[in-house]
Parts: sequence; C-alpha cells; structure tokens
Amino acid sequence: MRIGTGRRWQGRILTGAGLLLLPWLGYLAGTLPPVEAVAWAALDALEAVALLVTGTRLLRGDSRHRAPAAAAAALLLADACLDLATAAPGTELATAVAMAVGAELPLAGLCACLALRAARGA
Repeated sequence: MRIGTGRRWQGRILTGAGLLLLPWLGYLAGTLPPVEAVAWAALDALEAVALLVTGTRLLRGDSRHRAPAAAAAALLLADACLDLATAAPGTELATAVAMAVGAELPLAGLCACLALRAARGA
C-alpha cells in the first residue's frame, strides 16, 4: 500500500520522538530518586512504545495506528500536566513549560488528530 507524503512525515516524527525518549529513560533513572525514577520512567516508556508503534504503523501504511495514537495522545497530555503540576518554581517550571509547549502538547495534538481523522475514514 502506498502512503502519502504527510503520513510518511508524521510517521517519521512520531518514530523519532519515540526513539529520542529511550536515552531520556536512562537519564531519568540516573538522576531522580529511585521511587520517582520508576514512576517517570514507566510513564515515558509507555509514551515511547505508543509513539513507536504509531509511527511505524504509519510508515508501513497500516490503518491500525488509531489505538496507539490515541494512547500516545493521552499519555503525552498526562505527562505535560504532571510535569507542570510537580515542577518547582524557577528553572524546573520553565523547563516543564518548554517541554510541554515544544514537544508534549504538539505531539499529543498530532496523535489525537491521527486517531480521530482515521476513525472518520479520512
């Protein structure tokens, strides 16, 4: 099945984002207290899996990308909210805002659009 240019770029973006989360998991494990590291790494690992599955399915032209896209959207939105809610004022909050605005929320929006658009048959 031939896929459109838009779907290829979306697949590349989501696959790339999922791959970028993998070294981030190691950073979290090495810098956070153990209990926090487990919680944050688990959330980000789930995000990585959802992004990688969605992205690779888009790249293959597989129409079964809707469920992982919806899961990725929900996980990314939850991550952004939790980051903002738990960040200390100052640099930590500024970093959380930058990550939410620059990565988590745009990716969540893309994933939500993919899940909903495909569900309507487009």
